Amino acid sequence: MFYRVCQEDCIACGLCQLKASQLFHYNDEGIAHPSLPKDAPIPNELLVSFKEAYISCPTGAIQRSNEPFE
Repeated sequence: MFYRVCQEDCIACGLCQLKASQLFHYNDEGIAHPSLPKDAPIPNELLVSFKEAYISCPTGAIQRSNEPFE
């Protein structure tokens, strides 16, 4: 599974990093972005925490796909 963050939708709430700190970082404005390269799949051992972050995102800014995003 692959993921990205729609930065226009991110409200800098911090929930994604609380749920999956290894998968999310923030820019200077507090907007989330993936910590993995866009062509790297989420490691199996982090899928549960990713799903918690994905479900917790109040704006739906976290997106997932079975294929890498372009």
